[in-house]
Amino acid sequence: MAYSHKPKPKTKNKTNILLVFFFFLTSFSNTLVAARAPFACDPRSGLTRSLRFCRTTLPVHVRVSDLIGRLTLQEKIRLLVNNAIEVPRLGIQGYEWWSEALHGVSNVGPGTKFGGAFPGATSFPQVITTAASFNESLWEEIGRVVSDEARAMYNGGLAGLTFWSPNVNIFRDPRWGRGQETPGEDPVLAGKYAASYVRGLQGNGAGNKLKVAACCKHYTAYDLDNWNGVDRYHFNARVSRQDLEDTYDVPFKACVVEGKVASVMCSYNQVNGKPTCADPDLLKNTIRGQWHLNGYIVSDCDSVGVLYDSQHYTKTPEEAAADTIKAGLDLDCGPFLAIYTEAAVRRGLLSEIDVNNALANLITVQMRLGMFDGEPSAQPFGNLGPNDVCTPAHKQLALEAARQGIVLLKNREPTLPLSTRRHRTVAVIGPNSDVTVTMIGNYAGVACGYTTSLQGIGRYAKTIHQAGCTGVACDNNQQFGAAEAAARQADATVLVMGLDQSIEAEFRDRSGLLLPGHQQELVSRVAKASRGPTILVLMSGGPIDVSFAQRDPRIGAILWVGYPGQAGGAAIADVLFGTTNPGGKLPMTWYPQSYLANVPMTSMDMRANPTRGYPGRTYRFYKGPVVFPFGYGLSYTTFVHKLAQAPTQVSIPIARLHASSANSTSLSKAVRVTHTDCNSLSLRIHIDVENNGPTDGTHTLLIFSTPPTHKWAAHKQLVGFQKVHLAAGSRQRVILGVHVCKHLSIVDQFGIRRIPMGEHTLHIGDDLKHSISFQADLGEIKS
Repeated sequence: MAYSHKPKPKTKNKTNILLVFFFFLTSFSNTLVAARAPFACDPRSGLTRSLRFCRTTLPVHVRVSDLIGRLTLQEKIRLLVNNAIEVPRLGIQGYEWWSEALHGVSNVGPGTKFGGAFPGATSFPQVITTAASFNESLWEEIGRVVSDEARAMYNGGLAGLTFWSPNVNIFRDPRWGRGQETPGEDPVLAGKYAASYVRGLQGNGAGNKLKVAACCKHYTAYDLDNWNGVDRYHFNARVSRQDLEDTYDVPFKACVVEGKVASVMCSYNQVNGKPTCADPDLLKNTIRGQWHLNGYIVSDCDSVGVLYDSQHYTKTPEEAAADTIKAGLDLDCGPFLAIYTEAAVRRGLLSEIDVNNALANLITVQMRLGMFDGEPSAQPFGNLGPNDVCTPAHKQLALEAARQGIVLLKNREPTLPLSTRRHRTVAVIGPNSDVTVTMIGNYAGVACGYTTSLQGIGRYAKTIHQAGCTGVACDNNQQFGAAEAAARQADATVLVMGLDQSIEAEFRDRSGLLLPGHQQELVSRVAKASRGPTILVLMSGGPIDVSFAQRDPRIGAILWVGYPGQAGGAAIADVLFGTTNPGGKLPMTWYPQSYLANVPMTSMDMRANPTRGYPGRTYRFYKGPVVFPFGYGLSYTTFVHKLAQAPTQVSIPIARLHASSANSTSLSKAVRVTHTDCNSLSLRIHIDVENNGPTDGTHTLLIFSTPPTHKWAAHKQLVGFQKVHLAAGSRQRVILGVHVCKHLSIVDQFGIRRIPMGEHTLHIGDDLKHSISFQADLGEIKS
């Protein structure tokens, strides 16, 4: 369902119209409030306003304790599931915990519905697309806008305040159907995205208050849905401590420690023989113990039932309920805990104190959200309503996000940008050339409206449209002749090809990396027939092996646009015609089809193993041929870098307590981060960036490091990035902070993070290197 805001009226009676509109909104709000049951602790209700848990002047933990003390065991247990029951005698309404906001308010979960005054919400590009912007401030701003719209819908009674987003799993395997939901394959990138988006969603409320409660998922080592007879419900991910520490857990740690996320979701799969939702080492000891989560831990939906019914981890369902709660699980998305927890307590497998502890984590988050403070209209964000959803500013941000996420992969001679003077007629061809819902990917809601590629290009030139295929499956070539004829008539041809949710999605992993069906044949035939330049636009979440197009001289340019959101077609056209200079970089490696020969999806090892022909995964550990590398992306202009200031030597202080052991073992070449003062080890790299090309542009500055040669180390590792806009001929100084313990460390085979001594090389852009020597100073700091 699409809708748009009307333009502001230009009349003498503008004031009167605004007053009428204001009274309409006030009337709507009052009617809505009067029609629904009062919120918990509503001052209008004489039932609860005198109870201690309703007194906002008391500390949250005191209020939580008071509320839990008033509940029966049966009531407590029915509050440990996503569709929590009402407790009428305490004025507590039922609550649905499950809502989604991956890249806009979504109706995937039962907690959010569209309709009435809220027919849709702003649908931003899919996460893999906005990750390509490498722009932390953009990610946070998107989160802020999404939470505005979420709060507005909550005030309208159509959404909750607990949103199970973002997905921060590592995009380890290019076939994964849910890779589109993630920030890509690099743990530093994924961690920075996680923290930024969570900060945007949750806000920076005083007193530990939350605007909405975000949730980082799916913890941990979850990146297989359904491949070659193995599904996520039965998969045991065998992961080394090394890979957990330096790859799989990195974004979750950033989410909790830096983003201060209010929730973490455990995954369906097992890790090393234990279901993640029943593993106290992962939940109680790591998330809550080491990282100090201030929030709740929730299961992926029905995963508690899965570990009993499908994985047969326990002999009885009561044992499954007890094991998960004692491991640190607080909330079950599903009915399992509601059915079996009481019996587990009666059998002595679980204590009521364990139930109280889980419930305390849940109610604490609800109180931080203001859900026990009465009517929302009297609280912060209580003024947000229908006029704060799908605003012109929000739509503009969706367009800007799509522009920043587009990656230019090829530009021969150059072909782009097109000219409105020379390219007056454009053939727009391909199964994704006029799609709408495809552009918003999965875990989306109802968009405010759409601009397709065909519509976007139509704003710049006359178009001739041919789909070429019926859908991305492209299972025959019967329409190819019409597509070739269109290309012969046009001044330029744009082919919009790629994938959609029928090819890659949740529980739908890909079998290969090539374009589906006859798409490659269509591209080649149209390029051969085209009278003017041919541009290939790829719409997908995962990488595609388009080596044929990379080599074909008749295909002048290639763009990857991900799933670009509701404004995707406008952004694509802006890049094609040069209104926007592309600045996106690939957040994942594009492998050739041949890569898959020795890489089963079930192999979780990141590092290469030459003895068994295993090539390794991601740019950090794979050295073989690629179609396009991680971090790749072209521009219509040229940027050069000059190092202005950076250290050449760094002393790593070691506590006296550890000095003797470090001095007497070979491990002194790689010092434990716990044996030094990490707070003092932050480096500042000053770089002058110059645009010496003909066009204004936004540059994505990436810095990688190569550590001293070491068997544990990655080939190179992203350590920092920054977005900078430069007019043609201008220069700007960029200062990047590099944290030694986080970004210049390696992880040994025991999962211990260490700083290698010796020469570290920084790779700044494509044209600059700088070496920094690390030396250990024994006994420099007191233990």
